[in-house]
Order: sequence, then structure tokens, then C-alpha cells
Amino acid sequence: MINVGIIGYGYWGTNLVRNFFAAKNCCVKSVADFRPERLQQLERSFPSVKGVKHALEIIQDPEINAVVIATPVFTHFELAREAILAGKNVLLEKPMTSSVEEAEILIDLAEQKGVLLMVDHTYLYTGAVEKMKQLIDRSELGCIKYLDSTRINLGLFQSDINVLWDLAPHDLSILKYLVSEQPYSVNARGITHTENRIENIAYLTVNFQSGLIAHFNCSWSSPVKLRMMLIGGDKKMILFNDLEPTEKIKVYDTGYSYATDEEKKQVLVDYRTGDIHVPKVATSEALLNMAEDFISCIEQKNTPKSSSYLGLEVVRILEASTQSIRNHGKEVILEPSYAAALMHS
Repeated sequence: MINVGIIGYGYWGTNLVRNFFAAKNCCVKSVADFRPERLQQLERSFPSVKGVKHALEIIQDPEINAVVIATPVFTHFELAREAILAGKNVLLEKPMTSSVEEAEILIDLAEQKGVLLMVDHTYLYTGAVEKMKQLIDRSELGCIKYLDSTRINLGLFQSDINVLWDLAPHDLSILKYLVSEQPYSVNARGITHTENRIENIAYLTVNFQSGLIAHFNCSWSSPVKLRMMLIGGDKKMILFNDLEPTEKIKVYDTGYSYATDEEKKQVLVDYRTGDIHVPKVATSEALLNMAEDFISCIEQKNTPKSSSYLGLEVVRILEASTQSIRNHGKEVILEPSYAAALMHS
């Protein structure tokens, strides 16, 4: 039985407590939050779980084996470092850290201490993403040519991170999970309408040397909420609509081919429109699947689906996107990373 302590009982913290409470082979022993009203809510909802005011009370508890950190991203590094130094397994909310340097330090420290470090990229545990992974791995889409993601809504404006750091980790983690090729560079543009230098609308393009292109549209300023992704292969294409209650994935047997007419100096394009297939996807709660993967990997010393290496690669792209925005969309080359090689080995 793995004893779990959870730091942070805000919006996402409540979901984590609920799912770890339901997960197999673990016990939620205590939850830390400095706000008395949050601890009162915890006591009403989970009277068997101890509420504490300070994170160190969890980190220093000798009975706790694993620490889950659901606090603002700027606090992740210090809290995770203290927990790892205390010999605890650690699960970090996304994004993993505020910088590549912080993420690499935590990964090295976890390896030295022999503990598990994992990042909660929940979408990797959804039936929809797992089905897309199966289709791509079976080459049903053919060669992947593009990924186009839209994740927009009205709010919630963050005070410490921009809209890409807030929303893009979801879809960047999906990109990293589905595509084995390492990205070559990024371009990003963004704008702030609140005069605080924190972008509330941003566009990120991730470039690959093969010609694959991935584009991410993120906004806190949209009148409608959209959670949509298109993945195009040279055989078939996928529409993933996360807001669709039942038919989350549609596979389009649609494509095109082309030939060059040298005499007329034209490209001749032939379009093909076939059937639409709606595959059945698993409907179990993704966050529970994630929690059980964390517990299972602690017990069996395995690498989780949402590993710290994947978390680091997401932060690497986000950090480069910030650099590109500051330089008015200039291309930023991504340095090859040891973690990326490990992730796909």
C-alpha cells in the first residue's frame, strides 16, 4: 500500500484527491493547503484524510511514500526538489517546471535517489488519445503530414504564466506521445490585452525536418470553448473533438494525390473522399488511469506513460516558444536532448 500526500487542494487538487482515493493499492493519507476554507471542504468530503497547512508536513512525514504536487508552476521545482531529497516519489502537475534547467535538475536528482518522478499529462490516459496512438502505430493514417490543434475558451486568465504554458501542454504532450520524430524548431506569436506582458492569445508552430508541421492555437479570449485536433496522414485523417460526448474520434478515409505536368508547368491534384469511421474508445476516467499508472510504476519500478522525460520535452518546446514570442516570431532551433533519445529508446 502506497501512502500518498497531496499538496494543493484547489480546482485540480480536488480531482486528484478524489481519484487517488479511488485508486488501487494506495491510501491518501494527508492533503496540504494553506487556506482554511479549503481544508474545511476536504474534511467534509474526505473525513478520513488529514488536512495540514504546510507542504513540509507532507514532505517530512516518514509514513508517506509518494507526494503529488498540484500548485502553481513557479512552486513546482522547490517542492519537488525537497520531496525527492526526502526520498519520496513525486507526481507533478503540468507543466512540469518553469524551465528546462529546473526539469533536468529534478530528473537527475530523482535518478540519484532512485525514486519515480512523473508528470500528470492526463490526456495520454484518455481512450481517445490511446485509440489515435493505435491507429498511427498501425500505419492506418500513413505518413503523418500535419497536426492542427485548437484549444480556446473565455478565461481563466492566469497571473504567472501565459496562455501557451497554461493550455498548450495538453496538446504538446499528445504530439510527443503520438509522433516519435523529434521536433527541429518552433515559431510562436502572441499578444496580451491586459497590459501585464502575459499573452492571452498565442499561436505556436512546431517544425520537423521531415516536413511534418504541428500548429497550436490557444486563447483565453474566445466567446466559445473549442477542444479540437486534426491529424492528417497521406492515407487517412483524424478529427478529435474532446467536447463531443460520445463520438470523440472520427477517421476520414480522405486524401489527395498529385502529379506534375511538365509541359503546362502545373501540379495536378486528385482528391479522394471515402467513408467516415467512428471507432469505439474506452470511457474510463483518464485521471484515475493516470493515478493507477503512478502507483503501479512505483511498485514495479516501471517507466510511466507520462514520464518525466516527456514532461521535460514539453517544457523545452514551451521555453522556446517564449523566446520566439519575445523575438516577434523568430524561429528558435531546439537543441537535441538526451531525454528525448531516452524517451523513444
